[in-house]
Amino acid sequence: MKKYRIQKRYIYRSLCTILLSVLATAMFLVVWFGFVHENNHTGYLEGVGNLGMATGIYLVLYYFFGKSIRAFKIGVDRKANLLASQVITIFMIDFFEMFISCAITGQFRFFHLFFVRYILLAFVQCFIICLLILPMVNVYRKLFKPQQVLEVYCDESEEKTEFMNDRPDKYKIKKSVNISEGLDKICAILPDYEAILLNDLPSDFKNDILKECFRIGKRVYFTPKISDIIGKHSENISLFDTPLYLCRNSAITASQRFVKRTFDILLSGIALILLSPVLIIFAIAIKAEDGGPVFFKQDRVTIGGRVFSILKFRSMIVDAEKDGRPHPAGEDDDRITKVGRIIRPTRIDELPQLINIIKGDMSIVGPRPERVEHVEKYTRDIPEFTFRLKVKGGLTGVAQVFGKYNTSPLSKLKMDMYYITNYSLLLDLQIIFETIKILVQKESTQGFSKEKQEEMEKAGQVVTDKDR
Repeated sequence: MKKYRIQKRYIYRSLCTILLSVLATAMFLVVWFGFVHENNHTGYLEGVGNLGMATGIYLVLYYFFGKSIRAFKIGVDRKANLLASQVITIFMIDFFEMFISCAITGQFRFFHLFFVRYILLAFVQCFIICLLILPMVNVYRKLFKPQQVLEVYCDESEEKTEFMNDRPDKYKIKKSVNISEGLDKICAILPDYEAILLNDLPSDFKNDILKECFRIGKRVYFTPKISDIIGKHSENISLFDTPLYLCRNSAITASQRFVKRTFDILLSGIALILLSPVLIIFAIAIKAEDGGPVFFKQDRVTIGGRVFSILKFRSMIVDAEKDGRPHPAGEDDDRITKVGRIIRPTRIDELPQLINIIKGDMSIVGPRPERVEHVEKYTRDIPEFTFRLKVKGGLTGVAQVFGKYNTSPLSKLKMDMYYITNYSLLLDLQIIFETIKILVQKESTQGFSKEKQEEMEKAGQVVTDKDR
């Protein structure tokens, strides 16, 4: 019965996906048909003969692009994420469709007409589809109650449990048991819950429970070790009479580095040109507010441990760290300037790093380059922290997209390791689109609380997971 309920979730989500796809395509179809009908008398268009081709292309692009950036994860992702994904999907597909439509008709002279109509179409589609997604999510949450989860933990794991408690609409930690209860007692109660959370367990204990859950068909969530992330991207070798997996552990290949560097130069160059008015306006505003320097420079660590000077728009008062020690920004930090309160949440203060990318110090996507002091401290507590230096630091990355400003160093390392072991140009593009989405999320730019700020200013130990 529980398995059937899970299947119904998928059915509902699939129906929502079909409805959204058909609706978006239908609105495109109306615009296409109207345009052909009005211009067919010119003799340059071939009527509606290409209607099926244009419609099919639009439907396929909308579905697959939207799926790649999680635009159809009804009931899984937050409403803000879904709305942002849909807006990005619609504008990107309508933009591409302008060129596709010109190619199908064979008349690029009509590009300006397509441009006007498709821009208007995109706004209408965004309004209607986003308006429809909200009740879809509400209905999902009424139909499907949060999963009743059994948490199995080792020691104190409050910090890690919190990430599931952030989604009470989807997960509910019904009970938490310590491994000290014993494997037999824990396995006996597994069938009573819809899902199991293995929270930072030693590998041998985790493996035993994981195999038992597989035997009884129980879904499992578990927090990975660093070795799990490395091994996940292994290659199957079929040469012997036993399974063999190969971990190349070479990070990014020479050809991938060439493609990534070319992509960085082209995209950052275009971005600098297009965003130059914004850069100039805020540069003037920063200078006018207190007469201090426009840019803030700070030593950061990138690939191979190399130190470089990162560029940012200054968002704090001059000499905010005059004692030479790092002071993490608090949620209501009085050191932040008036302009800073605008450019920090919107990430505009990071835009000068496009210059660092052109120079080759950074990449558009990669692990966020940390301060020298932080790298030294984190490496003492987490020796594997140096693994993230296998690639250039990035303007954005997995940890910036899926983490928070105050996410722990160990969690950031795991997310960065996922990027390093799974690198592809497609993944870079996905992270760039995801970066646009997080601008609507308050928690992604959440500052440190006073308690967390004081804790980070001390040279305390970083809590690490066991058996990393």
